Amino acid sequence: MQTTPTHPAKPPAAAAAKTDDDKTLALRINGRAYAFDGDDTMPLLWFLRDVLRLTGTKFGCGIGACGACTVLVDGKAQRACVTPMKTLAKREVTTIEGLAGSELHPLQQAWIEIDVPQCGYCQAGQIMAAADLLKRNPNPNDDDIGKISNLCRCGTYPRIRKAIKRAAEISKERAAREGGKS
Repeated sequence: MQTTPTHPAKPPAAAAAKTDDDKTLALRINGRAYAFDGDDTMPLLWFLRDVLRLTGTKFGCGIGACGACTVLVDGKAQRACVTPMKTLAKREVTTIEGLAGSELHPLQQAWIEIDVPQCGYCQAGQIMAAADLLKRNPNPNDDDIGKISNLCRCGTYPRIRKAIKRAAEISKERAAREGGKS
């Protein structure tokens, strides 16, 4: 397994002076600071997969239609295949690799409990889109869940719906266990 990317991202310079022609872009991915000085039209998907080797975010369609590449940008679901790097200056990107904290995210736990995936290809994008939904609506109904536009070629929608509802329950259980802390 290769541990160093072929085209490594540069760690941000501590107090580097910026010039007008400096096109270095600072951003955070999964809580870690990165500096990007490549082609600013490069889609985020390729930076994640080819440069950082974060391969949980999948390539599906390349036009933002299927959702396999969904990540969170500042907490909101966004398609990485159509998000140019130039739009990410000083933004926070969360991928499936960065979703869990000290324990599995409630969605990840629910996905395992419900045994959601069939082939699994779209599942990271499904989970990231659901994370955005649950952040906005901690108790979604079927109509709310149905507004997630990610596609599943295997048709696991009933299990996805059930897992999102289960994740909402897990979140409430954890909040109760922690005395209401989020």
